[in-house]
Amino acid sequence: MTETGFATPLIGRDEDLARLADVLERARRGEAGAVLVAGDAGVGKTRLLDEVARRAAGAGTTVLTGHCVDLGDVGLPYLPFTEVLGMLAADERFAPVLAAHPVVDRLLGSGSEAVRDAGGRLRLFEGVAQLLADLADRAPVLLVLEDLHWADQSSRDLLRFLLSRGVLQRPAGGAPAHRLAVLASYRSDDLHRRHPLRPLLAELVRLPAVERLELRPLADAEVTRLVRALRTRPLPEATVRRIVERAEGNAFYAEELVAATGSEAGGVPSGLADVLLIRVEQLSDTAQQVLRTAAVAGRRVEHDLLRDAVGLPEDELESALREAAGHQLLVPGERDTYAFRHALAREAVYADLLPGERARLHGAFARLLAGRGRSGETAAERAHHYRESHDLAEALTASLEAADHAQRVGAPAEELRHLETALDLWASVDAAARPSGEGVDRVTLTLRASAAAAHAGETHRAVSLTRGALAGIGADADAELAARVRYTLAGNLMSVDSLTAAFAYSSEALSLIPAEPPSRTWVWAAATHVMAARHIGENEAALRVARHALGVAEQLRVKDAQADLLVSLAVLGPGGRSGAAGRKQLAEARELARGAGNAPVEMRALFNLAIGSYESGDLEGCLRWVTEGLERARRAGLLSSPYPLEMRYLHLVVLYTLGHWDECLRAAAADAAVLPSAGGYAMAPALYVALARGDLEAAERAKSLLDGPFDWMAALVAGIVLTEAAVLRGDPQAAVERVRATVEALTDEAGTRPDVTVRLAALALSAVADAAVELRSAGGESHQWRETADQLVALAREVARRDEDAPPQGPEGLAWLARAEAEWTRAVSGPDATAWEKAVAAFDYGDVYERLRCQVRYAEALLAADQRQEAAAQAGAARTVAERLGAAPLLERLDGLIRRGRLAAGPADGERSSPLTAREQDVLRLLARGRSNRQIGEELFITGKTASVHVSNILAKLGAASRTEAVAIAYRQGLVAPEHQASG
Repeated sequence: MTETGFATPLIGRDEDLARLADVLERARRGEAGAVLVAGDAGVGKTRLLDEVARRAAGAGTTVLTGHCVDLGDVGLPYLPFTEVLGMLAADERFAPVLAAHPVVDRLLGSGSEAVRDAGGRLRLFEGVAQLLADLADRAPVLLVLEDLHWADQSSRDLLRFLLSRGVLQRPAGGAPAHRLAVLASYRSDDLHRRHPLRPLLAELVRLPAVERLELRPLADAEVTRLVRALRTRPLPEATVRRIVERAEGNAFYAEELVAATGSEAGGVPSGLADVLLIRVEQLSDTAQQVLRTAAVAGRRVEHDLLRDAVGLPEDELESALREAAGHQLLVPGERDTYAFRHALAREAVYADLLPGERARLHGAFARLLAGRGRSGETAAERAHHYRESHDLAEALTASLEAADHAQRVGAPAEELRHLETALDLWASVDAAARPSGEGVDRVTLTLRASAAAAHAGETHRAVSLTRGALAGIGADADAELAARVRYTLAGNLMSVDSLTAAFAYSSEALSLIPAEPPSRTWVWAAATHVMAARHIGENEAALRVARHALGVAEQLRVKDAQADLLVSLAVLGPGGRSGAAGRKQLAEARELARGAGNAPVEMRALFNLAIGSYESGDLEGCLRWVTEGLERARRAGLLSSPYPLEMRYLHLVVLYTLGHWDECLRAAAADAAVLPSAGGYAMAPALYVALARGDLEAAERAKSLLDGPFDWMAALVAGIVLTEAAVLRGDPQAAVERVRATVEALTDEAGTRPDVTVRLAALALSAVADAAVELRSAGGESHQWRETADQLVALAREVARRDEDAPPQGPEGLAWLARAEAEWTRAVSGPDATAWEKAVAAFDYGDVYERLRCQVRYAEALLAADQRQEAAAQAGAARTVAERLGAAPLLERLDGLIRRGRLAAGPADGERSSPLTAREQDVLRLLARGRSNRQIGEELFITGKTASVHVSNILAKLGAASRTEAVAIAYRQGLVAPEHQASG
C-alpha cells in the first residue's frame, strides 16, 4: 500500500537502512517505536523510506503512507491521516477493521457527528490510535508520514497523541505491545526558528520510544558511485568530478545534475531550480503544459482533475504524462494520481509560471473542485485556488466553509487562518456577493476569530481581533452581542496583563445586559467580571457577583460557567486555593468543566489545584496536578494558552526546587522551541539552575524577557534572575536596585505588593550582608549598609504579614522570611547560628538548593561560634548535596570554608569536579563524537551560534587551543568517557 516508483539505487545509506530495519524488527516482535527522519531537501529521505517500505511489504508488513502538502497559508486538517484512511477504505481486506471504528469516518467525510469540542477531538484521536492497534493485531504495521514540515497543526497534534499516549505505549494489564513502527520525515533546512514543527520535535525526541535519525550528506566517494550508477553510458571523469563538487553530498542534486548533462542548454547550472527547469524544458510543449498545470494543483494531482484542467484529449494527455514520468519528473501513484518525484521540482516549475498563467490555472482548479460539490473537505483547496486566481468573492465563501470544517474537526489554528483570510477579503467583496446567514457579518466573524486565536494560544492576536470587533459595533448593535464582545475583550486583556482595562470592559459588559431574566450571556459576563475584579483587588465585589452568578449558572445549568465561578470562589475564599474548602471547590470545578467539554476552564481548575499544592508545600502533589494538566492541554491542543504556559513554568520550578536539575534542564530544552514569545518566562527555572552552576550569561538571557509588552510573569522571573546575578557578582547596590524596580513593576493598582517580594528582599539582603561582613573584617564600620538592610527586612516583614481575611503564608513564604531575618542579622551584627538553624529547618519542606545555601551559612555561623564539630557535620553534608547538584560557586565557597576552618576533608586527592556546566558537558560529549557546531545545535535543539559559544567556553576552561585538544584533555581528566561514535 505504498508507492515504489524509484529506479535509482540506494547508495551510502547502509547504516541508516540497518537502523530502520532494526526498528521494524523490534516492532514485529511487539516493541513499538518511531523514528523521526530529518535531512535537507533532496538528501534522500523519501528514497530511504521507500526502500524500507518495500522491504517491509515484502516481509508481510502492512505499509501505510501519508503525505503532507504545502498549501501556503491554507491548512487542510489531518491530510496525511486522511490519505492513510483513504488507502485503507479502498482495500476490501480492511473493511471489517474500519467498520469497527466509525469515529474515523469524520476524516473521510462520512461522519454525521462533528468534532466541535476537545472531547470529540480526543475521541477522534483515540479512534485513530485504536484503529492502528487493531491493524497491528492482524499483521505488523509500518506507518510512513512524509514531509512533516508541511503538516497542519491538527495533524501535528494527532501525531503527538499517537506517539506520546497512543499506539507506542504498552497496553495496560500486561497485554502484548502493538506491532507498529512509525517513520516520519521532515526537511531540517526548512525549520526556521519559529517553524511550528520545532516544538513538536523537541517534545517527541524526549519520548523513550522515539528516535531521531539525521540523514547526512553523502561522502564524495558515495556521490561518485551514485553518479556512475545513474548513467548507462560512461561520463567523462571531469564531468563526474564537476557533478560531485556541485552536488555537495545531496543525492537529488546529483540525480538532477546527471539528468541535465548533455542538454542543449549547455553548462550545468549551479542552482537546483535552474537544473530542474532545464529538465522541464527538455520535454515537449504538451508535456511542459501538463507539468505546469500539475504544479498548480500541488505535489499530487488526480488524473481526472488534471485532464479536465489541462483540457487535452486523453491520448495526448497520456503521452505527455508518459514523457514526464520517463524523465522522472512525475511518478504514478495510487488511485490514478500523479506526484512530482520531489517537492523541489514542483516548486521550481510553479515559480516559473507567468502571473496570468498561474491565476488562470488556479481558477480552473477552483471551478473543477466546486463542480464536484461544495464539501468541507475540499473547501480549503478551493479557498486556496480561488484566492490565487483573484476570484475574491468565491475565495471568501470557500474560506468560511473551510473555517467551518476546521471547527468541526477541532482544528482551531486552521480555523483562525481561514477566518483571518475571510476578514481580509471582506472589504474587497461587494456586499451583494458576500455570503449571508446568521453570524455571517464582520463583527461576529471577528469575534469568532478572536475566540479561535485564544483557543490556539495567540493571546495578543486575540486582543487585537476583539478590539477590531468592538470597533465594528455600531450604536444600534444588539445588546447581547455588544456585551459578548466586551467580556471577551476583558478576558483576553487579562491574558496579557492589561488588568485595569479588563475591569473596565467587564464592567461595561455587565451594565449592557440585565441580570433578569437570567441568561447565559449575563452569567459569562459576570464570571469574567469576577476575575477582572479580583485582579485589581476588588475582592468584596468579586465575591458578591460570583455568589449571585453561581446561583444563576446552576439555575440555567451552564456547567462550564459554574466551574469557572467555583474556581474564582476557591481563590477568593478564606483558606484560598491551598485550603481544604478551596481544594474541594477546585476539584468540583474540574469535573464540571470536563463534563461540559470546556478545556480552557478545566485548565484553569487544574492550574489552581497545582499552584495550591505548591503554596501549601506539597511539591509532589503539585507535580501530579501539573502532569495531568499538561497532558490534558496536550490532548486539547492548548499547550500554548495561558494556564498551560504557567503550568510549564510550575513544572520546571518544582523540578528545580526538588533538586532534579538535569531533568529540569532537559525539560526546558525540549520546551525551548515550543514556547510562544509571550511565554518565554516558562523557561526561567533553567536560568535559576544556570546561575546556581555559575553561568552568569543567564542574566543576559533573562533581560530579553523584559523586551516587548509588559508581562507580569516575565517581570517576576527576570527580577529573580537579575537579582541573583547581582548577588553572585558581589554587587549589593545593583541587587537592591533590581529588587525595588521589580517590586514596583509587580505592585498592582490597589498597591498590593507581590508575595515574591519576600524572596527578592532576602536575596538582596544576602549581598548587603556580604558587603557588611567584608567591611567589618577589614576593620571598617558597616553603618552604611545598616539602613539598607533595615529597609529590606521591613519590606519582607510587611509583605509576609497577611490581612485577617487573606490566606495564611505558605511554607515557601515563611522559609524566605526566615532567610531574610537571618541575612539581616548577619548584616547588622554578624552570623547567628540560631537564626540560620531556623532557616535551614524552614526550607525542609522540599527546597533542596535554598536549604543547602542556608546550611552553608549555618556552618559558617557555627564555625564563628567555635562549634567546629557541628560546623564540620553541616559543611560535609552540604558538600555532598552541592556536588550532586553541580552548584559550582557554592561548592567553591564550601571548599574554601572547609580549608580555612580545617574542617572535614574536601575532595579526595586526585579527585576533581568538572569545571563545566551541565550544558557544556552535553556539548563536550557531542564534541568528542566529532560533531560540528551545526550538528551539535541540531541534536540539542539550540542554534549553531549558541553551540559555538559553548565550545569556546569549553576550550577556555580546559586551556585548550583546539577542539581536538579539548577532547583529549577531557579524556585525560575523566570529564568524558570514550564511547563508540554513533552513526548518522
